[in-house]
Amino acid sequence: MGKNRLEAFSDGVLAIILTIMVLELKVPHGDRLDALLPLLPTFLSYVLSFIYIGIYWNNHHHMLHAATRVSGGALWANLHLLFWLSLLPFVTGWMGENHFAPLPTALYGGVLLMAGSAYWILAHRLVAGEGPDSLLARAIGKDRKGMMSVAVYAVAIPLAFVEEWLAQALYVAVALIWLVPDTRIERHLTAAE
Repeated sequence: MGKNRLEAFSDGVLAIILTIMVLELKVPHGDRLDALLPLLPTFLSYVLSFIYIGIYWNNHHHMLHAATRVSGGALWANLHLLFWLSLLPFVTGWMGENHFAPLPTALYGGVLLMAGSAYWILAHRLVAGEGPDSLLARAIGKDRKGMMSVAVYAVAIPLAFVEEWLAQALYVAVALIWLVPDTRIERHLTAAE
């Protein structure tokens, strides 16, 4: 199967997720700068989630660019990933509204953990369809960065009940690691041309 519908559907879902998240930002009551202060936790959680959605969109785009086809299993794996990402607006809003309280912070990490795991499953379903010697398989390699991210989420979730700020710092650290573009796929695509 071709990959165009998968890409278009995924782009649409991610755009809707971003739209839902921004609609959760409430307009302050008041026209002074101090009226924005109570909204700061919600805004900060929105910024973090926006960055995460951007990271997933970017990496998803590159991964599908390297793939030549998708299987039925890859379609389901992609839906699995989109399911977890679609929960980000809920946990983002809950965490922000409750000023990064332990349970919302842990659940936020749980959604990140499941999204990271779902991305790994999608990557491996695509590689299975392409073959172990494919450009995509070489580009993804061992995916140490992805595995490390999932491990950090797994540590941060219980940590949220001890020091929620430390769990938040770990979520931010993973996002910062991924903000440095992952050039594995681009390098392999350039070399193949």
